[in-house]
Amino acid sequence: MTSYTRVANSQKCIRAGGKHNDLDDVGWDLNHHTFFEMLGSWSFGDYFKEDTCSMAWSLLTEHYGIPADRLYVSYFAGDTSGLPPDEETRQIWLDLGVPAGRILPFGLKENFWEMGDSGPCGPCTEIHYDHVGGRDAAALVNGDSPDLVEIWNLVFMQYHRELDQSLRPLSRFSVDTGMGLERLVSILQGTRSNYDTDLFRPLLDAIHQKSEVRGYQGRVGAADEGRVDMAYRVVADHIRTLAVSIADGIHPGMSGAELVLRRILRRAVRFCVEVLKAPRGSLASLVPTVVQTLGDVYPELATHAERIRDIINENEDHFLSSLDRGTRLIMRTLSKMDSTQTHFPAEVVWSLHRDLGFPLDLVDLMLKEKGHQVDPQELDRLIAENQKVTSDLRESGRSHVTLDVVSLEELRHLKVPPTDESLKYEYRREQDTYVFPECRATVLALYDGDKLVPEVTEGQRCGVIFDRTCFYAEQGGQSHDRGFLTRDGLQDVPLPVEDVGVAAGYVVHQVTAACGLKTGNQVDMHLDQVHRRSCMRNHTATHLLNFALRSVLGPVVQQRGSHVSAERLRFDFSVKGSLSEHQLQQVESRLSDIIAADQTVYCQELPLQAAMSITGLRTVDEVYPDPVRVVSVAVPLPDLLADQREEETSVELCCGTHLVQTGDIQDLVIVSEQQMVKGVSRVVAVTGRDATQAREAGHMLAQDVDSLEARLSGTDPSSLEAALILSKEVGVLSDAVDSTPIPQWQRRELQKRLKLIQRHSNTSIRKLEVKLASSRAQDVLKRNGSKKVLVDLVDTDSESVLMKTVNQLSSASPSSHVMLLSHQRDSGKVACACQVPKDSSFSASDWALAICHHLGGGAGGSKLVARGTGTSNDIMAALKWAEHFAQVKTGQ
Repeated sequence: MTSYTRVANSQKCIRAGGKHNDLDDVGWDLNHHTFFEMLGSWSFGDYFKEDTCSMAWSLLTEHYGIPADRLYVSYFAGDTSGLPPDEETRQIWLDLGVPAGRILPFGLKENFWEMGDSGPCGPCTEIHYDHVGGRDAAALVNGDSPDLVEIWNLVFMQYHRELDQSLRPLSRFSVDTGMGLERLVSILQGTRSNYDTDLFRPLLDAIHQKSEVRGYQGRVGAADEGRVDMAYRVVADHIRTLAVSIADGIHPGMSGAELVLRRILRRAVRFCVEVLKAPRGSLASLVPTVVQTLGDVYPELATHAERIRDIINENEDHFLSSLDRGTRLIMRTLSKMDSTQTHFPAEVVWSLHRDLGFPLDLVDLMLKEKGHQVDPQELDRLIAENQKVTSDLRESGRSHVTLDVVSLEELRHLKVPPTDESLKYEYRREQDTYVFPECRATVLALYDGDKLVPEVTEGQRCGVIFDRTCFYAEQGGQSHDRGFLTRDGLQDVPLPVEDVGVAAGYVVHQVTAACGLKTGNQVDMHLDQVHRRSCMRNHTATHLLNFALRSVLGPVVQQRGSHVSAERLRFDFSVKGSLSEHQLQQVESRLSDIIAADQTVYCQELPLQAAMSITGLRTVDEVYPDPVRVVSVAVPLPDLLADQREEETSVELCCGTHLVQTGDIQDLVIVSEQQMVKGVSRVVAVTGRDATQAREAGHMLAQDVDSLEARLSGTDPSSLEAALILSKEVGVLSDAVDSTPIPQWQRRELQKRLKLIQRHSNTSIRKLEVKLASSRAQDVLKRNGSKKVLVDLVDTDSESVLMKTVNQLSSASPSSHVMLLSHQRDSGKVACACQVPKDSSFSASDWALAICHHLGGGAGGSKLVARGTGTSNDIMAALKWAEHFAQVKTGQ
């Protein structure tokens, strides 16, 4: 795609975090969403401002038929920092006929687009739509009015923001536009609310069937008693976000995008259960309706529908059970408050939100029921403080758990010993399962983010250093362990371990002290064993993948990076060009042999010098400790040291946790392989049940492609309708092949086959359209002959056939002004197509625009050829109107 200069696309977008965050607005108004579909047009060094504005205006006013007198545009007014106003764009809008009073200047916040602190950026011009009309609404633009909304943002990338915040002109200017499908549909369907369109109505009806309250009435603000309509909107929006995200492989979790999704899910559960009074499981029951409304465009929703429901139900159960813990924490805090305290502690509220996933409005509601409220300013301070810390950590690349130099020196001064973390390796395999050791530990030190402290209060986040631990700290490319702690005397109050890091031999566990914590406390450690086993499986698989790649591709393969999580493994390596399908199959086959052989995995600590003497040892470019841990597959370490082995095997220096037998990997599938930069490729693979599911999905998709090929072999589709249905099936199947986790070698093979099928299908469609158009043209000529104004009705659902019929009539009768109308049975619309002679006194676009505006629609085209759509209950009257219009223009 690097050769593309012009692109138009539709993409799934989620705005629920970071710089562009609409989560808190969803439900309060009628047009904000966490998930929406973005319609985009792009120019990469090709057209720029004039063509962008012209095409956008033509699409909206001519093709979509949106009244121009309801549109307003904004442009960049300049800035005191030295950026000049974008007068060029203002003049373009004036030249397109937009009244000066509807072209409005705004500053950096509204009309200068930049995604991050550095990178490509530039001025933008936005198009706004007035749902009311018949008034001067210029003062409402960018005023958060629900009746005057932005629909399209046209961004002109002409600068690069440097790290020092200066701006450097780009060598090539580009264009990036975005228009929300939901808002566009609202306009085209004549509603003031996105939620009153056919994108959301089926969901709102499905929610009502599950709830015990009244149906959706579209109310907002004070008119929405009990926030019932807000709850409808929240649930309808959030279930779409959840379904789309989970289908794409993002699950509710504890960090990053997964944490955002977790909060979205819990917010949806809260409104579903608390406000709509729907029974448990209602949220997941809406997934089939999401599939119904979005599945034709995103077939992965149907593919993963069952998994989406299971994940939502599982997370809903966890959240509802955590309500009890949250309630206990609130009640315990209330019992300790004295009569002089006017506000509930903000740090406890923030802990409930941040660590247990409670939506802030739910905590607010729970406190109001008890007659209390939180200090909003203090809560805002904590949120801002957390955001700053998170931003600083992200920019510095540090882990969330760190100890500064002063604290490390103080630990040594206090003679706090390094953490004994040997238990993380002390697990064993018994009867096809893994047994992990119990761990009881003592708190040796507490770190509040700035300094060591003797104790922390309830709700306070801290780093805890124990005398010993069974948790694995993130290092060596492997994710940290998950789990929780319980303190003596408070076994019913778990302290989730949010992060585990290591600094100078001290393992730091990040927790939020839901029950208070001080040095000397005894705790029991509870390891998330499922998560650990998944990490072990993927880490061992990563070593085998490294070995298999070298076996197939040769010594050119050098590791350039890796990351192991419970969900998947990622491996970057040096290689010339992308891997072929055959090479990918060879790698998987080599891995399958090793897994099937159920070879033993040996791990042992050795002096660094001895380890480095092992023949075939794989290392990466980093400094290793002495002694160092060596992981070998199939060959015991003494045999390696003595160089007594019959064949090459996987042997690496590694501090990670591994399986005992390779057979426990079960299966491995490479689901993605691509060149990241020249000479470096990235492989993503899944193991275990996920690998099995990927193979099953690949098998099913291959069967679907086989079926399509069989239907095409020997005979072409008998009708245009059958050919179009087949073409749509090819498109849907192509999308599924592109997006479903399946073996990468199989994906590429199926993509090639589908391209051939699509080419054959397109050829069949063109032949059938030409044949059908020829037949329709002959019928029209028989009825009308060669008239100067030839207007008639044609029976076809295909706009392409309609246009081809017009073309053939114009060829047969070059002096005729030809316009044909047809009923579109699927949409209920009337399609229009026309063509005029080269020497005509009026243009085809004017003719089409006039008739389609008469029919309440829109049109567009050129001087000679045009097309459009509208709606009519009396198509014969529309034909007479169109014929009269042309006769007047031609003087007939």
